[in-house]
Amino acid sequence: MKLSRVIVGYLTCLLLLVWTYDAASAESTWEANCSSYGDIKQNQNPPYQHMNCLLTNAALDANIPPEIVKAVASKENGGWKQFDENGQPVVSLDQGIGIMQITNQSAYDQERLKYDVTYNIQAGVEILKSMYQRNDLPKIKGAGPEFIESWYFPVMAYNGIKPANSPIYKSNGLKNSEAYQEKVFSFIEKDSYLNNTKLGKLDFRTEDFEYDTSSTENIVFKKKEYTLTSPMHSSSYHFQKGDRVSVTIDNVKLRSQPSTSSASTTIGKNTVLTIEGKFLYDQSLTSINQFVWYPVRTADKKLVGYISSAYINKNTNTQPVKKIMWGKTELKLGQIGKVTVLSDTNLVKMDSSGSITTVRTLKKGEEYRVYNYKSNNGGLYGVGGGSYIQKSSNIKYETPSKSKLALLGQ
Repeated sequence: MKLSRVIVGYLTCLLLLVWTYDAASAESTWEANCSSYGDIKQNQNPPYQHMNCLLTNAALDANIPPEIVKAVASKENGGWKQFDENGQPVVSLDQGIGIMQITNQSAYDQERLKYDVTYNIQAGVEILKSMYQRNDLPKIKGAGPEFIESWYFPVMAYNGIKPANSPIYKSNGLKNSEAYQEKVFSFIEKDSYLNNTKLGKLDFRTEDFEYDTSSTENIVFKKKEYTLTSPMHSSSYHFQKGDRVSVTIDNVKLRSQPSTSSASTTIGKNTVLTIEGKFLYDQSLTSINQFVWYPVRTADKKLVGYISSAYINKNTNTQPVKKIMWGKTELKLGQIGKVTVLSDTNLVKMDSSGSITTVRTLKKGEEYRVYNYKSNNGGLYGVGGGSYIQKSSNIKYETPSKSKLALLGQ
């Protein structure tokens, strides 16, 4: 992660104070989701699919599309390695550490970054998430964090908003394919979509950016918002049991097991499938597939099997067209429910010991989207930004109806 070390490190520390979740408590949740792979051995890289699980769950816990986190890890560390062949921590020439190549981040324990793979992943995810919250970066109109395209500029900032990462060349306005974020998005298309999907492209002009090509000073963004005219792409990791999806290309193999080595039946483009359960990782621990497998059945229930997440989409146009209201709040992708405040209660955060502290008081009648749930402290509803509402008689928790989810396209 070749960042502008002083400036970006300073901004990151400030942002982490505003919006972060404690690394230790977060790890205890998402790392546990990969416990079926067994313990991580000292100075050894976890098998590829174990690493796939770790990166996926860290991303989902932070409300980042896993496609983004995996591609950043691929760009920073092509083999998803924390240790080299001699069991020593991977450290680049510019002192980038581990799988996420964390560089000059004094807020993190440097030795732990070297020897604790989950801590390294957690740090990378936190830094990437803080980039999304920066106010000096352009935004994509109508795109929330569940859309892959909305992470274009945060991914750029993970490496540094330097002239070398300008989306276009200042001299002629042509696309800069060597820019860090362009390479990351190419990894997404290649590894998460297996080259059958093209992500939305932004229309850049030379007047959008101000910088000196001979300087290492940061780019100044003159245009603060972009509009995509092509469909945006939401993460493929939020499908739930009962969701209907469509096959995106012809001659897709429906597998008997979650593995490319299992028996298969060929199905065609636009075949409608119903999701039968949670996604799974490839059965072969050494498989380098980054996608996941969904158990599905055809509409006539004659075919049941597993399909790669690279070949399914919830509908043909994922670009948001209108707001779907649920009470006072807008229903959004990735939301699992909502909390209605029945009487004044507290918005809280949780520290590394599991203790909670009050952020502010929430008033009766207010509603909040819920993105995750933790069993700590009697139950905590995650409402984003590392904040929680504690389960109590002061609130009412609800899940969206199937009719609401249908309007949203889920």
